[in-house]
Amino acid sequence: MPHLPALPHIPPLWRESRFGLELAELRRSPVLRGHGVPDGGGRAVMLIPGFLAGDGSLATMTHWLRQNGYHTRRAGIRANVGCSEEACARLEARLEGFAEHTGQRVSIIGQSRGGVFARALAVRRPDLVDGIVTLGSPTVSQLKVHPLVLAHVGVVSALGTFAKLPGLFTWSCLRGDCCERFRDALTSSFPTDVGYVAMYSRSDGVVDWRSCLDEAAQLVEVGTSHCGMSVSAQVYRELGFALAAFADDDAAGWAQAA
Repeated sequence: MPHLPALPHIPPLWRESRFGLELAELRRSPVLRGHGVPDGGGRAVMLIPGFLAGDGSLATMTHWLRQNGYHTRRAGIRANVGCSEEACARLEARLEGFAEHTGQRVSIIGQSRGGVFARALAVRRPDLVDGIVTLGSPTVSQLKVHPLVLAHVGVVSALGTFAKLPGLFTWSCLRGDCCERFRDALTSSFPTDVGYVAMYSRSDGVVDWRSCLDEAAQLVEVGTSHCGMSVSAQVYRELGFALAAFADDDAAGWAQAA
């Protein structure tokens, strides 16, 4: 018998139905009230939402960070469907203003596509970023996602290309020259003085978890759905310690430089 080619892994989308349970668990958890996690100490954090989502999708996480002593800034994204290079350019300007305002390097949290942007920003501006945390972000292969999500990618790119609707990425964004700088940053070596934690879940119903395993990152496995990473008590606990570690490493780096 000839060997048949292996079928591509299709994430089990039904597992995303756990979102409500994960949110309910967070509301019961002492982590939501900051118990057992380090205080933010006024450190700066910028949050970037995932594909098709806006800043509101990370509202619970933003509120939690502020309650626990962090100075946060949103990405200014209503729906993450724009050209990757244009989005990164806007985010870089926002990041630069935030770093200037706070007088410190910024930590970036990115969910899904937002984490892909976070990695590119860290490579482009390591002087402004002390660390990134990606949540279910396919940084290794952006298109290893559920076929339904791929269909949405196709619809958005078709509307941007043929209907020429503003604010949408096009076919040239996916393969052409307009996002070449973005793709170069995404595949370049990650800066050694910037922290990088990549959280992934084998029960992710949207992204193939293998595409999140960036060799440059400290990998942290969590047991959540894809969308549930934004409201998971386990993720929040890991996030608190990751951000604290970035601050410690940054302080140590400044001390050595002095």
